[in-house]
Amino acid sequence: MTVDVLVRNNVKVLGSGSRTIVFAHGFGCDQDMWRYIVPGFSENYQIVLFDYVGSGQSQINYYDAHKYSDLQGYATDVLEIMEALKLRDTIFVGHSVSSMIGMLASIQAPQYFNSIVMLGPSPRYVNDLPNYYGGFDRRDIDELLEMMQLNFIGWASYLAPIVMQNAERKELTEELEKSFCSRDPHIARQFAEVTFLSDCREELEQASVPTLILQCSDDSIAPVEVGDYLHAHLKNSMLQQMTAKGHYPHLSQPEETIRLINNYLTSA
Repeated sequence: MTVDVLVRNNVKVLGSGSRTIVFAHGFGCDQDMWRYIVPGFSENYQIVLFDYVGSGQSQINYYDAHKYSDLQGYATDVLEIMEALKLRDTIFVGHSVSSMIGMLASIQAPQYFNSIVMLGPSPRYVNDLPNYYGGFDRRDIDELLEMMQLNFIGWASYLAPIVMQNAERKELTEELEKSFCSRDPHIARQFAEVTFLSDCREELEQASVPTLILQCSDDSIAPVEVGDYLHAHLKNSMLQQMTAKGHYPHLSQPEETIRLINNYLTSA
């Protein structure tokens, strides 16, 4: 049976322009998280939006626990979407774990990529001291995964305000919590495990596509040390510190996010 990739991943194509931007959402989210960003690019670029299998309006029946047991499974889907749309030289904008998924895909098939924008990226969330600080002890991750298994709703309400980091804007935290809760708990837990226990540090040396690293301030998921590490180990990379707080600047500070991406694309 031939898989209809565009249906499987709920792919949407909009906008107009000779260049294409592919927006890839992070863990616990879906393509709707880009709704404040898309209008800033749709006049000058073709926009591709999609949901990873198990997220948003994707076809959940295609979820394969073995395939998605590491980030390469998701990277394969990204490449299949690009091939189905016959894309080349795209601009890939990845939030959080999608930054590494996009990078892995670009190593495998660089012809699809012109540049990558990483929004709040991390190649490794778990500390590997003294040489690497990712922000979490392994114990922290294990406790988070256990909480997801024992009390999924409680996990969502606990994590959302910590990662959103905009206490005065409760509507953003509520949206994120709702997004977390809308996931299938078993799939969400596996995606969380794959995400937070991933280690892409060795692959950094293989990446060659020009990359913009957007480092958020006060980000509990990807601290500044991680941005510095990425910049030091990624060829052709540029590091840009944002004023936006938290891990979701495309929701909390879309204007700044649009401006910094635009500045990079027009100067590249």
